Amino acid sequence: MVVEVKPPGISSTSKALISTDGPTPIAKAFPTVIPMAPPMNNQENAERSIALFFFENKLDFSIARSSSYQQMVDAITKCGPGFSGPSAETLKTTWLQKIKSEMSHQSKDIEKEWATTGCTIIADTWTDNKSRALVNFLVSSPSRTFFHKSVDASAYFKNTKSLADLFDTVILDFGPENVVQIILDTGFNYTGVANHILQNYSSIFVSPCASQSLNLILDEFSKVDWVNQCILHAQVITKFIYNSAPLLDLMKKFTGGQDLIRTGVTKSVSSFLSLQSMLKQKQRLKHMFRSPEYCANPAYANKPQSPNCTSIVEDGDFWRAVEESVAISEPFLKVLREISGGKPAVGSIYELMTRAKESIRTYYIMDENKCKTFLDIVDRKWRDQLHSPLHAAAAFLNPSIQYNPEVKFLATIKEDFFKVLEKLLPVPEMRRDITNQIFTFTKANGMFGCSLAMEARDMVPPGLWWEQYGDSAPVLQRVAIRILSQVCSSFAFERHWSSFQQIHSEKRNKIDRETLNDLVYINYNLKIARNTKTKSLEAADPIQYDDIDMTSEWVEESESASPVQWLDRFGSALDGSDLNTRQFNAAMFSSNDHIFGL
Repeated sequence: MVVEVKPPGISSTSKALISTDGPTPIAKAFPTVIPMAPPMNNQENAERSIALFFFENKLDFSIARSSSYQQMVDAITKCGPGFSGPSAETLKTTWLQKIKSEMSHQSKDIEKEWATTGCTIIADTWTDNKSRALVNFLVSSPSRTFFHKSVDASAYFKNTKSLADLFDTVILDFGPENVVQIILDTGFNYTGVANHILQNYSSIFVSPCASQSLNLILDEFSKVDWVNQCILHAQVITKFIYNSAPLLDLMKKFTGGQDLIRTGVTKSVSSFLSLQSMLKQKQRLKHMFRSPEYCANPAYANKPQSPNCTSIVEDGDFWRAVEESVAISEPFLKVLREISGGKPAVGSIYELMTRAKESIRTYYIMDENKCKTFLDIVDRKWRDQLHSPLHAAAAFLNPSIQYNPEVKFLATIKEDFFKVLEKLLPVPEMRRDITNQIFTFTKANGMFGCSLAMEARDMVPPGLWWEQYGDSAPVLQRVAIRILSQVCSSFAFERHWSSFQQIHSEKRNKIDRETLNDLVYINYNLKIARNTKTKSLEAADPIQYDDIDMTSEWVEESESASPVQWLDRFGSALDGSDLNTRQFNAAMFSSNDHIFGL
């Protein structure tokens, strides 16, 4: 049987006869050979086939940026003509289990290092407005972070006893002797779950998620009145530009193809990254709004939003506020980048936070009130949510901090360090020589004082430094490696609620649910591995996504009026590049810096 198919734009004199027995529906609608069309070479034909595959299956275009996409194309090319792809059933059964098995073996290889480095369990909570709660468990050690499993805890999320039982199960999965730390976010009944773990597992620490605490700090910054007004004004400009395709093209002509908007891991991160981006494009934006291409085109200039946008772009107060917002946020964005990359950072969080605070002090050296406003936010969040004894002990053991002559530790830092030692060395026999070993370390005696060790203090990760040069204090060495090998925040990773929602759907039978569990296990771990590899090449920002969120407040138009009221501000001349901050000095861990005197 044959049917007549008339592709769009082809006249009736060019009819194609296509058999219904062979080709797919997409091939019927868009035949490879179209009469009267210019012939395509192999490259064009291959690209067209891939494009049709994307369009037919409604695939996200960003998939083409995946490293596995090109690997797939290369593998198919090596097979040559006649290659037949795996069937749906083969993918669902044979290959799903093979790749899951490969990942499980990788995980088992990583587990071997836990006896030395220990590991951190990360409990990442996802909730929605329908009272659903999913808990995703990951395990992290220096070599790699792995996704372990996802649990639907909706029915008992507020029940401390049930959550405690859940954590008991997960701890047993990894072995209590291997677990150094469990990172919880504020979505939990934090106090109840933490108390259960601390009471039942003598050597395990419970710490808050540092990246979440940093996000809360930035969120509080964004709510300060004049910062909020600045963000709203900036959004007036971006909404005007990004809701007009011709105007967006004109803007990119002036910015050299650069976007104004940046999409970060949270709303507040997005806001400050976007302000930073706009500051870098300040002069180009001004040139665009003054240009004949804009002013003489009624499609832009006669729009109701145009006068308001032009007024904001020409407003010196607005740009001073943007500069100031960038100045107070960038130091904390730097901290967030450092702790969100999946690498051990527990030994650096104190130093990083001190540098960030020192940047605020330097910037507001002439404005004590504003300095106090922002430092109070930081101190409050540190005191209430970010401080952990493990962070203090890690700072004490970090050679780049310990041997810095400008650093003087507060008594509370040492107290936390000793408490951590007692927890990790619970038996007196285990810590018999520990005092002498601490003295050897702090005085840089033995191998600690050799030239190689001194040169490496600021050059290698602190855990690796202890592994290489800590033999003069063997007991302290084992403790230091376990502490300094831990992360201090959950892995920065884009959340896809729909994937996990499908796993836990009550409408699915057991086989479907197991298949989806396997799929998410593979998908999550592949993306973690990809992100880790990309970040190791320093090609990606761990707190920023590649694609712009076109549904964000920076794009979607609202009916609310734009802000008009401004407050007096203290400005400074920034060009959008990284801030130059004063060398941090004896203020670190000093008595007048109460963030570390808790």
